[in-house]
Amino acid sequence: MTPWAEQVRDDPRMKGVTKMRSELRQFFAALASFTVGRVTKPALWATVASMLLLAVAQPSAYGLDFPMTSRLALSDSVNLTSQTPMAKNLRVKSGLPMASLSSQLSEMAIVANLSRQVEMARTIVGAKNVTKAIMADEYGWEGEQYRCLNNLWTKESHWNYKAHNYRSGAHGIPQALPASKMDLIADDWRTNPVTQIRWGLRYIEGRYDTPCGAWSKFKRSRYY
Repeated sequence: MTPWAEQVRDDPRMKGVTKMRSELRQFFAALASFTVGRVTKPALWATVASMLLLAVAQPSAYGLDFPMTSRLALSDSVNLTSQTPMAKNLRVKSGLPMASLSSQLSEMAIVANLSRQVEMARTIVGAKNVTKAIMADEYGWEGEQYRCLNNLWTKESHWNYKAHNYRSGAHGIPQALPASKMDLIADDWRTNPVTQIRWGLRYIEGRYDTPCGAWSKFKRSRYY
């Protein structure tokens, strides 16, 4: 072996690159063992791409080389400990290594899921589907309660998150009055239909117990 080849072989930067390549191969082999639902597959790959981009962009003592401290932890566990919606749709084939889900991966998956939910709720059909899911999961309201809410918010705003009453100042899908009340949930209520929906459901529960109670009030008084 020539002195130049020995120098290249012993260069710590080359060792770091070789090690990183090996870990990346292990990671993608583990990733390939997942079976992912169609809904979560785009989010998973977007998350992986984001993490790799962040890893490459980290500053290091080796200029543009992969940072020496970046590691991908692999374990032999066949169970995912994360309880996020995306994790529930992930399964690993028996006998193959699995990449452990870091807290960063879980948080990014949650953000991706919430982002899709917001975009869906910008349409009438999407807003109804998001509301129906939140009602069932967080309040236990289904069937007749959803029908009452649908009648109520159709009268109030036609499920349009941009709906605004310029005389009273009521705003959004639930027509909150004053609109600033929705700051209780988040300050993005002007443009985020999910914030509006969550505030509306919380308001109804606190004041009328159920959507049907709020709908009865609206039929008597033309407001709720």
